[in-house]
Amino acid sequence: FDPHNLGYITVFISSILFYINNYWVLKAHTPDYVKIHEKKEWKWRNTANSLIHSFITGCGACLCFWWTPAMREDLIEPNTMASHLLISFSIGYFIYDLIDMAVNDRKPKTYELIVHHFMVISCFTVSMTQHRYAGYTLMALLVEVNSVFLHVRQLMLMGKISKNGAVYRINNSFNLGTFVVFRVLTLGWMTRWLLQHRSDLATSHFYIAGVSLAVIMAMNTILLQRLLNADYRQCPKPPVNDDHNLKAR
Repeated sequence: FDPHNLGYITVFISSILFYINNYWVLKAHTPDYVKIHEKKEWKWRNTANSLIHSFITGCGACLCFWWTPAMREDLIEPNTMASHLLISFSIGYFIYDLIDMAVNDRKPKTYELIVHHFMVISCFTVSMTQHRYAGYTLMALLVEVNSVFLHVRQLMLMGKISKNGAVYRINNSFNLGTFVVFRVLTLGWMTRWLLQHRSDLATSHFYIAGVSLAVIMAMNTILLQRLLNADYRQCPKPPVNDDHNLKAR
């Protein structure tokens, strides 16, 4: 434990901020159409909270790579204060969101997200405590670029916005495009990099990253299948709950 590591206090502050945002700020701005159902109101606030995290960390990861080109070449050693704080900020969100879901949304599909969050927290914490792997962790945060469009999609579905409308279809196009780029291709590249640089990583760190990456890629495959079934199926079927269970992982 390093008492001079600002990551710990950043994690704590981040968790508190997301709690305050959820139960005070977003609660005061929750639309009337979800207030009629307690679960829907919670789901709307949880999704809006997640959207804020995705926007901040997705943009933040891009900026960190822009400001520090060395991170694009070496994913292990280069580490800046901005990247360190961004990773810590993200850990705080995932800790808060894990607790929020475990308390307020106890159902089978939630356990998938809890496992996902646990894996992410484990990997990100290694980076935060060791002051290493910042570039690799930021690569993982690029997934949040796609999560922005996934969360917007969820909010539009809650608002009963037509899937045939221009706004929904435009978001849908960006959603699928960024899914391929920032989830399929990026995670595939990360897997290749991890295998090529196995000797450069501590054994425990390699296995933590490898297991987490394998689990997350499997979840993304399921997520993509649900997304395609919900938005791109040719024969319309009665609505199912999958539309509202496509929370970004």
